[in-house]
Amino acid sequence: MIGKVLDLHFPELARMPLLKEELISASQVRNFKAGTVILKQGEYIRAIPLLISGLVKVFKEESTSGGEVLLYYIKPGESCAISLATLLRNGQSQVKAVIEEDAEVVVVSGEKVLAMVNNHPKWNEFAYDLFNEKFEELLHVIEVLTFANKDIRLLDYLRKEANLKKSNTLHTTHQHIADELGSSREVISRLLKKLENQGFVILKQGTIVLVE
Repeated sequence: MIGKVLDLHFPELARMPLLKEELISASQVRNFKAGTVILKQGEYIRAIPLLISGLVKVFKEESTSGGEVLLYYIKPGESCAISLATLLRNGQSQVKAVIEEDAEVVVVSGEKVLAMVNNHPKWNEFAYDLFNEKFEELLHVIEVLTFANKDIRLLDYLRKEANLKKSNTLHTTHQHIADELGSSREVISRLLKKLENQGFVILKQGTIVLVE
């Protein structure tokens, strides 16, 4: 089963027979429900996820306020760049990863990942491409956090959510958005009302509709 999964979702890795064989021997497919924390901040990395389906969000927890900042998403065909880097230096995770939508994941043992780093250039190429992509996403987050007004930051977040979920109708709450953006429900509600008055969104009970 894992072999077919790799062929379909990670073809660049599956094209190398020896690498594919090692992945199959050291991996298992697991299913996770939405809301499951698959990596806690402060933990050592024991395994690396290769996402088959669903969606994972990666956060940075703020030690002073107890809030969280959304860093990036892990989409099908991807892994967690920060977890890969942390595994290589045998450090404690600086982020938290949470299943956003029910997910199917190929879980690769950390020991095998370290061996593949030394033996398979194609694995390293996959990792470097992932680092580059997520680094660009992090730069965008920093730009929005540093320079954008709060309402622009909120609209950027909503548009990302809609794009990832392929729907302009988001089923969410003001509190959930506040938690993800490290804000308060009152602030988010006020900003959403401002966006509605500007014609960017339509607010309904339990849903937010983005206007194209």
